[in-house]
Amino acid sequence: MSQNLPPSDRSRVRRVADRGRYDHETVHSIVDAAYLCHVAFADEHGVHCIPTACWREGEYLYIHGSNGSRMLKALTGQGACVTITHLDGLVLARSAFHHSMNYRSVVVHGRFEVVPAEHKAESMNRFMDHIAEGRRHEARPGDANELAATTLLRIPLAESSAKIRTGGPKDDAADMSREVWAGVLPLTMVGGSPQPDGAERPVPDYVQQWAGGVAKAARVPIA
Repeated sequence: MSQNLPPSDRSRVRRVADRGRYDHETVHSIVDAAYLCHVAFADEHGVHCIPTACWREGEYLYIHGSNGSRMLKALTGQGACVTITHLDGLVLARSAFHHSMNYRSVVVHGRFEVVPAEHKAESMNRFMDHIAEGRRHEARPGDANELAATTLLRIPLAESSAKIRTGGPKDDAADMSREVWAGVLPLTMVGGSPQPDGAERPVPDYVQQWAGGVAKAARVPIA
C-alpha cells in the first residue's frame, strides 16, 4: 500500500475533499505523466505563473533553464507553488450547471533549491529519458560549457496533494427525464507523424513507436 503524504494546511484539498489524494503513488504518477508544469512565484515585479518543462527524481520535482533566467534566480530559496494538470475528458450533463471536466492534478508547495554542479549531467540525462526515451543514446550529450550555462532547481514533493475527478455527470433528479444526451467526451493526447528536419535520415524505431501512440499524459494509470 502506498504511503500517504501527511497534508499540511496549504496542501489539504478542501473543495470536494473526497477527490483529494495524498499517497506517493498517485502524486508520482501524475508528475511522471507531465512534460510541463506551471510555477507560481512573486518577485519585486509582481506575481507570475510560468510554464516550464519538468521531471521527477525520487521525492523531488526538477526544472531547468539558463543561468540568466529571471524565474530561476527569483525561485532560489523562496516559497513557490507548482501545479500540473492532465485533462482527461469533458463531462456533459443535462443541465449547464452540472457540466464538468475529468482531470488529474497535483499542487506542490515548497522552496526550490539549486542542484549541485556535480549532479547536473546525471539529472539532465534523466530529463532526456523523460521527454524522449531512447534519444539520449543518439543525441550529443551536453558539454561542459552547456552544463555550466544551465541552472537546475528542485522542489521537494513532501508538501503536495493530488486531486482527481473521474466518472460521468451528476445531474439533479429533476433533470433525468430531459430529452438531452449526457455523458463523457474523453480527451487524449497522442503522438503525431514524425516531421523530419530535411536531412532525409530514416526515422529511428523509437520515434516511430511514439507516432500515433498515446502520449505519456494519458498512459499513466490512476492509482
